[in-house]
Amino acid sequence: MENIYLTIVLAPLVAAVVAGFLGRQIGRAGAHWVTILGVAVAFVLSLVVAKDVFIDGAEVFNQAVYIWAVTGNLSMEIGFLIDPLSALMMVVVTFVSLMVHVYTIGYMRDDPGYQRFFSYISLFTFAMLMLVMSNNFLQLFFGWEAVGLVSYLLIGFWYRKPTAIFANMKAFIVNRVGDFGFLLGIGALLYYAGSLDYFTVFAQAEEIQATTVNIWGDAQWSALTLACILLFIGAMGKSAQVPLHVWLPDSMEGPTPISALIHAATMVTAGIFMVARMSPLFEYSTAALSFVLVIGATTAFFMGLLGLVQNDIKRVVAYSTLSQLGYMTVALGVSAYAAGMFHLMTHAFFKALLFLAAGSVIIGMHHVQDMRQMGGLRRYMPVTYATVVIGTLALVGFPGFSGYFSKDALIEAVHAANIPGSTYAYWCVLIGVFITALYSFRLLFMVFHGEERFDRHTREHLHESPRVVTVPLILLAIPSVAIGWLTIQPLLFGGAFAESIFVLPANDTLAVVGEKFTSPAGFVVHGFATPALYLAFAGALTAWFLYIKRPDIPAALQERFHRTYSVLEHKYYFDAFNEQVLARGSRFFGGALWRGGDQGIIDGVLVNGSARAVGWLSGLVRRVQTGYLYHYAFTMVIGLCLILAWLLTRG
Repeated sequence: MENIYLTIVLAPLVAAVVAGFLGRQIGRAGAHWVTILGVAVAFVLSLVVAKDVFIDGAEVFNQAVYIWAVTGNLSMEIGFLIDPLSALMMVVVTFVSLMVHVYTIGYMRDDPGYQRFFSYISLFTFAMLMLVMSNNFLQLFFGWEAVGLVSYLLIGFWYRKPTAIFANMKAFIVNRVGDFGFLLGIGALLYYAGSLDYFTVFAQAEEIQATTVNIWGDAQWSALTLACILLFIGAMGKSAQVPLHVWLPDSMEGPTPISALIHAATMVTAGIFMVARMSPLFEYSTAALSFVLVIGATTAFFMGLLGLVQNDIKRVVAYSTLSQLGYMTVALGVSAYAAGMFHLMTHAFFKALLFLAAGSVIIGMHHVQDMRQMGGLRRYMPVTYATVVIGTLALVGFPGFSGYFSKDALIEAVHAANIPGSTYAYWCVLIGVFITALYSFRLLFMVFHGEERFDRHTREHLHESPRVVTVPLILLAIPSVAIGWLTIQPLLFGGAFAESIFVLPANDTLAVVGEKFTSPAGFVVHGFATPALYLAFAGALTAWFLYIKRPDIPAALQERFHRTYSVLEHKYYFDAFNEQVLARGSRFFGGALWRGGDQGIIDGVLVNGSARAVGWLSGLVRRVQTGYLYHYAFTMVIGLCLILAWLLTRG
């Protein structure tokens, strides 16, 4: 099996290298075929691994491939940990990536950077696979930084576009803030455990928890709590949690296929996966779990509100991603790691579907993205419309769709939790159901229903996207409907993650939810007894009334509540604060250090000052060296007289 694991990782890497360095030689068709083949091989072999792990019950594989470096007693290795958690992620990553690769043929067909784009997305897949298959913190950090680097390249793919360059720099800088905490967390675990191997560190979790560290004042922190919070700060950057969320909406400046890949299966899911993988550490720190819970709940609720005022079709879906990532984080905070991973999986399918469907609409509208210039598209794009309906129903949690199973189980787990912050989190995710339905159906109605708001030229050329675009939509729509029925029992209540995820009995909220579970059909019926379902219906009905029945009301509400609308439109002024306070403050502080430190002390005193002092002293010495013998004789006589006078005074 080790050869299979290596092939899964290396196939996308080799394809990326070939498409990147030999793109001109193999041409556009060669670039997309070699990368699609590489990712397809990885996907098929991932299915083999998943069968081996989930069906055949294979033992956990945890071995080093090779030793990268040795320093003292520390061995830095590259290795694989293949268990149910990594197997699930491998299938999700490779399947969504494969769909994105195929879709890209149609979306990027006229782009001059065609070969380069295929090389990047294949490299992105390799980086994410290295991350999810790692068995140690060194390799985890490599994959962590690699997905960040490739996302920088992809968000700024259209590098002649100023907004794209601004967006990729913003993503890169914000993630560096999170990664600084992540690296400190890894360093803390290395210091206390003396190893970078997962299992070695996990075995010492209780011992590290009992160790205290003084940070400031007289307060004593648990070393494990500190390490877990630092690790989660890294997840806040990668998985776009408040306040390190500001980069994700701007990532829409990249081509739509990469938006789907980032939001559905790669970069933003890395933080969720990492916390689930670190469950043996987080379980021994209630403070860290509460921190995770509150941050996730805040993100789920407040980022969902921003989706209500967006008019760019891709940005609505982007803020939906932010909110749903908050839901996953909330599940992690109440120790329902399996529910968080379950929602990650279902979300990957229907969110990739929604992004790619948005791209299909953009193709049909000749790259118009403003929903106010759309309307009535269901007549012209029936396949895209049908897939958007499926993705929307899955996103809002309509009974029987994949999102219903994962979101309802997650909310029930939060309701059963009792750690600090759980009540706040429950109300955030519950009200968030109404908000999700409202902005999701707002998009559906504004784009595909109502009056046509585009010009005659667009109408004459408007048609369904080619099959290379619609086939991936159909293939993603299938798991968006069916995957919940097939996987809820084994993943949540069947112990599929027993070897991957550790939960203390006192924290096992999913066990409480599982007491009422009988079957997937019974779970659907149970949903009618919970408020979440009726809140989703209320959100959809409200959207219909506001955007179909009475489309004049939203403008009136905007006028009536213009201050609230302004706050939402300016995204709670996070960007303004970052730009006006943090960025300007950093530039002012850096300028002060440059003027006072570099120019004033280093250049002014140490470098230029010492040079001027040497010059001044040299000038004095130069005056003494006249070259006349009588000057030197006179100086010697004067010196001799002074010495004699000094000796006489001492005597």
